[in-house]
Amino acid sequence: MAKSDFKFAWPFRVRYSEVDGQMIVFNAHYLTYYDTAITEYFRALPYDYMGQVERTGEDYHTVRTLVEYQQPISFDEDIEVHVRTSRLGRSSMTFLLEIHPKGQDDLRATGEVVWVNTDQATHKSAAVPQELVEKIVALEGDTLER
Repeated sequence: MAKSDFKFAWPFRVRYSEVDGQMIVFNAHYLTYYDTAITEYFRALPYDYMGQVERTGEDYHTVRTLVEYQQPISFDEDIEVHVRTSRLGRSSMTFLLEIHPKGQDDLRATGEVVWVNTDQATHKSAAVPQELVEKIVALEGDTLER
């Protein structure tokens, strides 16, 4: 995808605790970057994720994650994690993610995260709340697969 296809990005500076002995980001931290960026994406919508959990007894289960490493990310580097919702199903959401150095097009990693909205009492899937659907559709527009 083109970086311009993303309407939201969240900045990070790579901390020493996130790198390995080669001074590059340890692979598990990519999912932390993705999760944090998705949380901030929801905040920017704005959508009260925790309020939804408290009101409905539903929460999201992560059912798929994918990280593809393109180029190393180094200690103390300023990066941006770009997030978009690419697909909305009845109960699922698919997020696409890219990591770029701040202000640059140089692609460092891509990712995909799939969430399923789930009733926490029964552990069965539940429809994505209409309020959230409307906010995502308003942001993502025609690029959203349904």
